[in-house]
Amino acid sequence: MDTNWKRKFTILWIGQFISLISSSAVNFAIIIWLSLKTESAEVLAFAAIAALLPQALIGPFAGVYIDRWDRKKTMIFADGFVALCTLSMSISFYFGYESLPLIYVMLGLRSVGSAFHMPAMQASIPLLAPQSELLRIAGINQIIQSVSGIAGPALGAFAIGMLSIGNVLLLDIFGAAFAIISLLFIYIPNTIPDEKTAASFRNIWNDMKTAFYEITRNKGLWYLFLYSIVGLFCIMPVAVLFPLLTINHFKGDKFEISIIEIIWGVGMLVGGGLLGIWKPTISKVIIINFMHIIIGVTFAWSGWLSANQFVFFVILTAIGGISASLYNASFTTIIQEEIQHNMLGRVFSLYYSFSVLPSIIGLLFTGFIADFIGINHTFIILGLVIILIGICSFCTPALMNLSKNKNL
Repeated sequence: MDTNWKRKFTILWIGQFISLISSSAVNFAIIIWLSLKTESAEVLAFAAIAALLPQALIGPFAGVYIDRWDRKKTMIFADGFVALCTLSMSISFYFGYESLPLIYVMLGLRSVGSAFHMPAMQASIPLLAPQSELLRIAGINQIIQSVSGIAGPALGAFAIGMLSIGNVLLLDIFGAAFAIISLLFIYIPNTIPDEKTAASFRNIWNDMKTAFYEITRNKGLWYLFLYSIVGLFCIMPVAVLFPLLTINHFKGDKFEISIIEIIWGVGMLVGGGLLGIWKPTISKVIIINFMHIIIGVTFAWSGWLSANQFVFFVILTAIGGISASLYNASFTTIIQEEIQHNMLGRVFSLYYSFSVLPSIIGLLFTGFIADFIGINHTFIILGLVIILIGICSFCTPALMNLSKNKNL
């Protein structure tokens, strides 16, 4: 293991930090723009589907190539492609062409770039750092994402209030350029692909089957994936409805939407900070199960609140952010520990596809649910289901024994 891994991560984190802040600002500006312009749950759901579906569909194929290609170059080209898509959308808005179909198409194209960038990033981490430090690194990654989640919405709300949506999009291009430059200063080792390197259809299909077998042969890992997928099926519609719950139920506006986004980021920051400075002695599986239950409680309780209890909604959102941060870091670390390095790209891509495709089905019904059941009732029902997932996880022996002998 390279003894300069800390220096590499510092450079990598700086680049990713700037990129994440700019992307967070742009994403939040688009959410505000869509929420205030349409006040439609269906529009927000379709925007989320456009941003997720392409990544889910091509994810398994992208993972095969990620494990074959230079992961550093993969991240650079993915960032460049996303920046190019954002620039095209900005130019269209500059000339006055502001349409929902254009936004959906561009969000979809950006999703294609993310299908390569995210798994390549996660698959590169175990190649740069000692295994004993993976959970701490995951915690620091959560800190970076959390600070971005705090600063990004604040910057996005300020920018959309001062600039047109087309000009706000330029922030994402600046962030992508900074991330690409930072990657040029670090070396990321490459793994050796299994057997043939020719990317024929047969080899690609075999690689995908190998990755799937890598997941299913470990019963505990398979249950971890299954419960996480079901959990995301419930979480995704709730995540989309957060701005509308703030506007319609709590009678908020841009400021209140920003507060909720920022406070979620503060919670993520606290959770990441805990893992960055404190090495837990309990099983990461137990952490994941408890976080499922806590996230479910925060969602359900938020739906039970009356319209004048916005302050309590803010507190619950902060707790949910802390729980999500601890969950994400623990989940990622388990995958990095359990899966061979030369298969991580495929496994992360497969997991993302398996988790997002069912979630999209939930998103398709988001508008119906919000209109006929009520947004607050949606929070209650899906929150209770997430609590049940956490309870079932504790009652699954194969999952509870996962990583039992790993160093925490």
